[in-house]
Amino acid sequence: MSNYIIRRIAQMLIILFGISVVSFTIMHLAPGDPVDLLTSRTATPEDKARIAATYGLDQPVHVQYWRWVAKAVQGDFGHSFVTGKPVMKMILERLPNTLLLNFLAMIIIYALAVPIGIISALRQYSGFDHLVTSFAFLGQAMPQFWFALLLIYYVGLQVEWVEIAGKSTYGVTFATASFSAVLMDRARYLILPLFTMAFGSMAGITRYMRASMLEVKSQDYIRTARAKGLSERVVIYKHALRNALLPIVTLIGFELPIMFSGAVIIETIFSWPGIGLMGWRAIMQRDYMVVMAFNTLGATMTVLGMFLADMLYVVVDPRIKYD
Repeated sequence: MSNYIIRRIAQMLIILFGISVVSFTIMHLAPGDPVDLLTSRTATPEDKARIAATYGLDQPVHVQYWRWVAKAVQGDFGHSFVTGKPVMKMILERLPNTLLLNFLAMIIIYALAVPIGIISALRQYSGFDHLVTSFAFLGQAMPQFWFALLLIYYVGLQVEWVEIAGKSTYGVTFATASFSAVLMDRARYLILPLFTMAFGSMAGITRYMRASMLEVKSQDYIRTARAKGLSERVVIYKHALRNALLPIVTLIGFELPIMFSGAVIIETIFSWPGIGLMGWRAIMQRDYMVVMAFNTLGATMTVLGMFLADMLYVVVDPRIKYD
């Protein structure tokens, strides 16, 4: 097991290195010059040359890359060209908001999708099953940004209590209001982005859970368990469920980066002050340092998600061993 973990960590580092090279190269091939962001329109060529030398932008691309890597491994992603703030500080300021949104969405998705998928499989071709299947197809077919706009128009603009942008009401803090009042205020801003993020993912996982349970339910060992006289509850929840959860465990690993990237759309539409909104603005403003940090964080989430899925396999199915 330890040898496998070491190999996986080595693979993760190689993948992250490759992604950083590609991202850095693309950023320098993209239109626009970061020096223009750091100078005014009236700046002379001498001023621009001095700024480029100060930030090392006059060096060859490979030299700039290795300077960036040397600092990035120490947790220093440089300073934003737009705000002048340290990029790591900007990330840490917004990371809790993104984690809160993703964490709550994950809880809602799996707390609802897994049992709904199981019930749908156990009641195959029933009215409930048809309803769940229709919901799943609708959730996967509808673009996330379109669903968000529908919620804004039919809920956010019609229901006065629900907010459509931001994170909290100005002045409503734990220092000025009660704990329950602050929670209610935050909930007003969380409803739409949270529901939007959970809807599509929940639909997909419900379908996977239903299909997996249907496949496992027809296996020989399930029929054998029933033939032994075991109760249906024991057959389903002790013998069938653990094997049916294996594909869902795989999805957990991929769901983390998917939700992280999806947060860019959600946070931008609802002006949620998280990393996704920061990354989108950085791309629009050609803020290279912030974009590189954002890409690195997304790549790290991806490889960690896949590693987490592999580790959860062992928890769900003890027969799986890694050498």
